[in-house]
Amino acid sequence: SCCSAAAAPSLLLLDYDGSVLPFLGGLGGSYQKTLVLLTWIPALFIGFSQFSDSFLLDQPNFWCRGAGKGTELAGVTTTGRWSDLGNWTSPPTNPFSTAAWGVPGNQSNSSGAYGGDTPPLPSPPDKGDNASNCDCHAWDYGIRTGLVQNVVSKWDLVCDNAWKVHIAKFSLLVGLIFGYLITGCIADWVGRRPVLLFSIIFILIFGLTVALSVNVTMFSTLRFFEGFCLAGIILTLYALRIELCPPGKRFTITMVASFVAMAGQFLMPGLAALCRDWQVLQALIICPFLLMLLYWSIFPESLRWLMATQQFESAKRLILHFTQKNCMSPESDIKGVMPELEKELHRRPKKVCIVKVVGTRNLWKNIVVLCVNSLTGYGIHHCFARSMMGHEVKVPLLENFYADYYTTASIALVSCLAMCVVVRFLGRRGGLLLFMILTALASLLQLGLLNLIGKYSQHPDSELQLKLAVGMSDSVKDKFSIAFSIVGMFASHAVGSLSVFFCAEITPTVIRCGGLGLVLASAGFGMLTAPIIELHNQKGYFLHHIIFACCTLICIICILLLPESRDQNLPENISNGEHYTRQPLLSHKKGEQPLLLTNAELKDYSGLHDAPAAGDGLPEGATANGMKAM
Repeated sequence: SCCSAAAAPSLLLLDYDGSVLPFLGGLGGSYQKTLVLLTWIPALFIGFSQFSDSFLLDQPNFWCRGAGKGTELAGVTTTGRWSDLGNWTSPPTNPFSTAAWGVPGNQSNSSGAYGGDTPPLPSPPDKGDNASNCDCHAWDYGIRTGLVQNVVSKWDLVCDNAWKVHIAKFSLLVGLIFGYLITGCIADWVGRRPVLLFSIIFILIFGLTVALSVNVTMFSTLRFFEGFCLAGIILTLYALRIELCPPGKRFTITMVASFVAMAGQFLMPGLAALCRDWQVLQALIICPFLLMLLYWSIFPESLRWLMATQQFESAKRLILHFTQKNCMSPESDIKGVMPELEKELHRRPKKVCIVKVVGTRNLWKNIVVLCVNSLTGYGIHHCFARSMMGHEVKVPLLENFYADYYTTASIALVSCLAMCVVVRFLGRRGGLLLFMILTALASLLQLGLLNLIGKYSQHPDSELQLKLAVGMSDSVKDKFSIAFSIVGMFASHAVGSLSVFFCAEITPTVIRCGGLGLVLASAGFGMLTAPIIELHNQKGYFLHHIIFACCTLICIICILLLPESRDQNLPENISNGEHYTRQPLLSHKKGEQPLLLTNAELKDYSGLHDAPAAGDGLPEGATANGMKAM
């Protein structure tokens, strides 16, 4: 048994944060600072890759080739609005002629992508009435993302082929999901460093081959493998970052990496405008990973993982490497880490798989709660984004591609800044609970209040409702919808990010990558709902939003079951993880009996035979279940 006292190594070696890390100088050593910096730099490349779909697969304006932009507009598509609009065309002979879209000389601006004063778009005609409208055999395109050509225009993914765009979007996300699940288990078994380095090698192979794709099928397939390898890089860097840091620095170091990734998101439009072609852009996104090949020689294995899995021979060599790099004297080993390590060199490595968590009492519940939180946060984020940028909201500013893109990025940035402040004062659990409550309120108000106002404005039954109907114009309701959407996007982004970080802290080192993989894969499933709804032409969107709104209410209750990990040492093995118990959000008053046991008062309720028999008598001030009477 992993909990057996006879089989366990020295307590000094198990207390990594309390003994080994101070011996190495925490983050004060120059070598540790260099390693942390090396986990930040790739976050910029990851940011480029994660947001590349917005540019490679953006659905542009298109019209029949040879007719010119102003005379025969075949279709207008915009990201987040009528995502299946590319399935219909509009020759000048049908009711949706160019006259219905604006001045003939400005048809390239008709989608609002380039600004302007064009009238609102009419609703797209039914698919059954437009089967004969895709008679063009070639199209010209007006791409809004700064590229001259992207994947859609390269292979004419419009009309009957528009569904292939959504499949291409699936491929990267599905690759990420499978990558998180598989590479997480592998990283717990063979180590973080081999998974990181092999992921770098294969993302270079698959990523550069994507730029050489000859058709959309090859593109989508290679994007799946690119996403798989990208997941391995994201996961291992996240775990290494957490395992390098002392308790007080973990959140700060993680948030710095998030800000670096956001820098990649903000720089992406400039990179696209510089490249002009999607193949050049794809190659430029992947090539910086070549620099990470140097990590083989400069980045070591996680010392914390080596100690937790009892690979003490490798751990000893790595500790000596650290002390040499930091120019430390052996006399600085005040707590005697090295002598204790020498005594344990005979032990065999003891590795654990994530499936072991099924037999635990508390740990599996914590991971499941965080998986549901992550799924809900990233899933409902798309609902808010669509509400803000959907066709039902007629706000000229949000009809521009760059306004859409930078609005979303800015909300994410503000969310991370707020998360830094909230977590500092409320802790991990309190911060997660606050952001989840904000998400639930924004969702319920958007679904309930606005629909109720709309109902009363259409059928006023009293003088008060009539005044409300007159005062509450469509534009005012749209502004309320935007406000609720912004609050929802802000809070749901924080929920998703904080859930991942929370999981990294409470999952033991021996299965940390596996636990992280589960939560990140859940986040991927949440993001996957966006292209699924778009593929079905937004059918089921309202039900989708209602389901996630209900999930937020469930999550609010479940978050109270989580432990607080702020300023706590990372659990190293499953036994440590089981002792992470939940505490009340507010400390109890003096003289008040706590409702939850402390670690010192926990008893093994399965060992009933150890309880004193009736009549033996109990110590004064104790109860039959082991709790102290206060």
